[in-house]
Amino acid sequence: MKRVYLDHAATTPVDPEVADAMARVLRETHGNPSSIYLEGRAARELVDRAREDVAAVLGAQPTEIVFTSGGTEADNLALRGVMKARRGLGDHLITTAVEHHAVLDTARDLESSGQVRVTVVPVGRDGRVDPAAIAAAIEPKTTLVSVMHANNEIGTVQPISEIGAICRDRGVKLHSDAVQSVGALDFDTSRIPVDLVSVNAHKFYGPKGVGALYVRRGTRLATMQTGGGQEKGRRTGTENVAGIVGLGVALRVAAERRATESARQAGL
Repeated sequence: MKRVYLDHAATTPVDPEVADAMARVLRETHGNPSSIYLEGRAARELVDRAREDVAAVLGAQPTEIVFTSGGTEADNLALRGVMKARRGLGDHLITTAVEHHAVLDTARDLESSGQVRVTVVPVGRDGRVDPAAIAAAIEPKTTLVSVMHANNEIGTVQPISEIGAICRDRGVKLHSDAVQSVGALDFDTSRIPVDLVSVNAHKFYGPKGVGALYVRRGTRLATMQTGGGQEKGRRTGTENVAGIVGLGVALRVAAERRATESARQAGL
């Protein structure tokens, strides 16, 4: 009996177009993107092109995209990076009770260090957080609010635009884990007042082990590791060129097919 895989909320199979693009990179491009000679420049061009593709879908500038090893690293970089960069100015982090463990566990770890205070805001019966509850939790020392866009277990879509407007009015940075929604739903950072956004390729028919963090221009972000200074020093380490190309192609294709795919799923 042939098995049918349906748990696309957990992960998705790699799209053939994505696999083909990655295979070409693995066969033909072996340079280090940090190298200045021809092979390195060829690899850098592929990374830059993927960065442009990701930025275009998110309504961002290419310089605002940081490639990571996935959504978990993107979430960690967002929370740890902002709180570290703002140390001495604010020590309060707000999140919700229904976040992914990559956010909740990171928040708890930061809290256990004794340098960060964490407020976990409850949600309603439908899993939705009330923007007013976020507003009520903000205090003078609040540095960051982290609220996911769409929940990975129950599918609730949070009112990110409303929460973002509150955060912007209060001078607080907003991070959104959009791993579950980017690719399926429109998430335009030129319209949504959000400062950091996590994405993960394997949720929209891309490869596992590669993701990205959108960091709005002007957002201070401390690096979590030292080394070669890649990604403008925000995420060091030689870039996974094939994976990054796969991420770029997967997100571009998902955006192009979004309307037809939504209609197809609605008709099932």
